[in-house]
Amino acid sequence: MGFALSDWMLYTLWGVYGLMILNFLIQFIQMFWKGSFDTSFVLDYLKDVVYFVLPLNIILSMLSIDPTGWILVTFYFIGGIAVVIKYVMDIKNKLTN
Repeated sequence: MGFALSDWMLYTLWGVYGLMILNFLIQFIQMFWKGSFDTSFVLDYLKDVVYFVLPLNIILSMLSIDPTGWILVTFYFIGGIAVVIKYVMDIKNKLTN
């Protein structure tokens, strides 16, 4: 484990994927135990990958053209933290209901 900027960017993406998987498992288990299992909820997670993860990867691929070297990194962390907060709130709401 390192503390370089690139390491923190990797940890942010791991956090996004980890919370996405945890949210998926919680919803899957709740739907399974209620007996209302429907596979269409998987499409929501595919949309989340396109809407949340793909823009983060595009920002990462554009880092080489950033003249300051910190503007896109700042946008990356703001976007990553926003996605993490979204999934933490979703998980909290699913567990309290």
